[in-house]
Amino acid sequence: MSVWKEKCIISPSLICLDMCNLESQVRILEQCGVKMLHVDILDGHFSPSMPLGLDTVRQLRAKTDLLFDCHVMVTAQDYFVDELLDIGVQQIVFHAETQPHIDGMLNRIHAKGVRAGVALKPATPLSTLEYVLEKCDTVLLMLINPGYAFVKGEKQVPYADRKICELREMIEHRGLDTKIELDGRISTKNLEDWGSGAADIFVTGSTCLSREDLPGSFAKLNALRQQILT
Repeated sequence: MSVWKEKCIISPSLICLDMCNLESQVRILEQCGVKMLHVDILDGHFSPSMPLGLDTVRQLRAKTDLLFDCHVMVTAQDYFVDELLDIGVQQIVFHAETQPHIDGMLNRIHAKGVRAGVALKPATPLSTLEYVLEKCDTVLLMLINPGYAFVKGEKQVPYADRKICELREMIEHRGLDTKIELDGRISTKNLEDWGSGAADIFVTGSTCLSREDLPGSFAKLNALRQQILT
């Protein structure tokens, strides 16, 4: 079965790994049974952080067969999207807030045989998706403001549950197979609350995965996933 057809998919965030030992950390995740990596591309402008470069993504692409689930958090998207398409990734979600031609960008990514989707900041309304939801393989909902994960006081927005449930209703009402991806301080409680059907893909970082003990922390996360699915 295709990974995209699975439920409660865990997509570890690349930028939460040990950047000085990235390849070895990815090898550990492979051995743990991870099938997908979440690749955040930030420009330091739209999002005030820039931990990962495109050259690093390109080199890593040559060293692993894991699916690359890419989240483009940039002001000017064209260059970054074209580079990721050239690198050979499996999914690209881009932010609606900085894309003047949402429909056109979805078409552009799909034309290369890559899954495409839209990402929304916490306060961006779901009405933004009104006319493009049918073209979205995935909708990524940010539960914290992008680029502020390093701020200790930044917590998941209190209206996250309402937004997730309303998006699920939109998708089911239209009879779509669009996946809901959640990103931002994802915890084990989030998996418990939303993993049995409300959301499909969970971007996991330092809140529930430890770079010092990837095998142990992922084993606990995967055990929880199995419990949710049974």
